[in-house]
Amino acid sequence: MTMPQQFDRSRLEILGPAECLHLLGSVPLGRLVYTYAGLPAVRLVNFVVDDDTIVFSTGPGDKFRAAERGDVVAFEADSVNSERHTGWTVTAIGHLSVVTRDEADALRRNLPLHSWMPMDEPRLIRLGVESVQGRRLVPWGQRPRFGSSHTV
Repeated sequence: MTMPQQFDRSRLEILGPAECLHLLGSVPLGRLVYTYAGLPAVRLVNFVVDDDTIVFSTGPGDKFRAAERGDVVAFEADSVNSERHTGWTVTAIGHLSVVTRDEADALRRNLPLHSWMPMDEPRLIRLGVESVQGRRLVPWGQRPRFGSSHTV
């Protein structure tokens, strides 16, 4: 049974967790948002979704150190059709962790993990998704027509 569409005040469709993870798995690039030297940092990464986690390669550096510390981070991916004015965005929040070398070997055999950047000694890190939310901008004809006092 399909759930009825729900919209926020901006008339964006609210996406459920399963749809959010499905959409994340449909694109190859996302943005990792973490703290570096006390300030927000955003890095573009290619990734794969593995059940309810996000996995990507990194070299030694600030992303790897964030995973070693188990930092709480955000991850965002989206897709936009600029001609039709439609698209979606999904944001996941969770803790980073370093994938052990044994598990990394198994993941590389079973998942399409291919870094787009050449790296010496690439390591895998995982974002355990603890919360996920998404919004979709649907075609004009599918958007609700409620006044400013009506919210869903």
